[in-house]
Amino acid sequence: MKRELNYGRDVENQRPPSSPATLDSLLSQIDACQTALTEQQKLLLRTSDDMVRATGIRGTGMLTRRLDELKTKAQQLQKELRQQETERERLLALQTVGAAINSSLDLDVVLQQVMDAIIRLTRAERAMLLLSVHGRLEVKMARNISQETLDDVASLEISHSIVRQVAASGEPIVTINAQEDERFSEQHSIVSYKLRSILCAPLKIKGITIGVIYADNRVASGIFSDADRDLLAGFADQAAVAIDNARLFHEIAGMKHLMDNVFASIAGGVITIDENDRIALLNRAAGHILGLEAGAARLVAYEDVSARLGEPVVSLIRQVKEGGLSQSTELELPANGSSPDSKTLQVTVSPLHTVENEWVGGVAIVLDDVSEKKRIESLRRYLPPALVDQVRDLDAAQKPQRREITVLFADIRDFSRFGEHLDPEELIALANGLFSEAVAAISDCHGLIDKFMGDAVMALFNTPLNPQTNHVELAVKAALAIQARLSVYRRTLPPEKVLYFGIGVHTGDAVVGNVGSEQRKDYSAVGDVVNLCKRLQELAGTDQILISRDVFDCVRGSVLVESLPPVQVRGRQAQEEVFRLLGAVGEFTQP
Repeated sequence: MKRELNYGRDVENQRPPSSPATLDSLLSQIDACQTALTEQQKLLLRTSDDMVRATGIRGTGMLTRRLDELKTKAQQLQKELRQQETERERLLALQTVGAAINSSLDLDVVLQQVMDAIIRLTRAERAMLLLSVHGRLEVKMARNISQETLDDVASLEISHSIVRQVAASGEPIVTINAQEDERFSEQHSIVSYKLRSILCAPLKIKGITIGVIYADNRVASGIFSDADRDLLAGFADQAAVAIDNARLFHEIAGMKHLMDNVFASIAGGVITIDENDRIALLNRAAGHILGLEAGAARLVAYEDVSARLGEPVVSLIRQVKEGGLSQSTELELPANGSSPDSKTLQVTVSPLHTVENEWVGGVAIVLDDVSEKKRIESLRRYLPPALVDQVRDLDAAQKPQRREITVLFADIRDFSRFGEHLDPEELIALANGLFSEAVAAISDCHGLIDKFMGDAVMALFNTPLNPQTNHVELAVKAALAIQARLSVYRRTLPPEKVLYFGIGVHTGDAVVGNVGSEQRKDYSAVGDVVNLCKRLQELAGTDQILISRDVFDCVRGSVLVESLPPVQVRGRQAQEEVFRLLGAVGEFTQP
């Protein structure tokens, strides 16, 4: 940023060899001597001795002439001294004003100080400051002799022609009486507004005019002189520096404020570390993720950040500083004071570059909290896409809880036997094709895929993730849809690869939620309803659907069934009523 101009001399220390008071005393003494000589001449005229009278008059006359010459020289010296004193005072005022306007970086304050200084230095009736904005000069501030701001700047009557001439030429202008000045007397604004004394000087930075200072008096002529023009031009140089400094500071402050807002608004964490392992920047998101105070970067130590991120990330920072190449990793961050839950972070460490793409030796760390994303992705593995976006509280939905659900098991019959004759790749491709049809049917009915178990798939209806009031109907509909889709799909297969499903459906209470360890959890259901459904699926024959009495009671009248003899289910003492599902009567309730 530019510094205040140095005059190269200390105006305040420039004292004249004599003072006006000393010369005033000398002139008084000369006057006293002249008076005394006049009295002496009168006395000599009355003397009786002609010789004495003649000699005395010649002597006093010569002394009178010498005193007159001395008085004239003293008066000239007094005039010059007063001019020098006036110039010194004005230069001192200019120096003082220059220091004052350079003492602030607030643009409005600087402009006001500039205008008040112009009024004081030039004794103008009013003064205006115009700055170049997109190539046009606009009045930024106007003040009158009472140092009051003139608000209606648009209607100010000034000589725009003089303003434009000064802005174009870069040279100051002074006119004692614009009405009679041949350069301007024909200009419309001067004639119409009856402008008389005008001062105008350019505001220049490195030879470029950034604005104009204009001062005038609409009544009196002869207010300004060439000295005023030179004084205003010198002042304009200082004012230009002060204004440019204030504008630059305003722009920088605005940019910093914008950058602070941008960094504060970034959802991901951003940390910059310099070459000496000092934290240069740590935004709000990074502070929240790491459980650190992000208000001021200097208050956060590198050791605090490295302790939270752990050795893997610290090692990446070292690698980036040594090799200059970006590195990334996924990190499990344990719970902290600001976050009771653990987080999964995608950490990217990159070399810190300038705008010119020069590496400054530091690193930038971006922390992307992908915990929710990973949980959503895990949810997509077993929940239809249409239902994923409907889950409002994933954490609450995944907590184990007891509720009534309907379970569907579908198993590929004779799949193991096929494995003896097909290559593993062909076997997996065949299974994937069959499962794709089954999953599509289950998803259409908003079922939740619990798991794949070799050659079987398990689906759940009415969990907290897919709540349904008609879950039994939907599960039955899904079972029938599996049969229908596979019937079409089998037509695309060669005879030697035709396979069928055996399906079981049961409804009842279960505990549903995340089941597993801290390292690995799956969403599932636990309870007798799952066990009985699995037994029904095992009892089902090729391309058969078996449903329990509980299921049949819920869909009675909507399906065609065949009652089968009660069966003894493994793990149960009482026999279970079983029904073979043959088809639907009419349409089920839509999911």
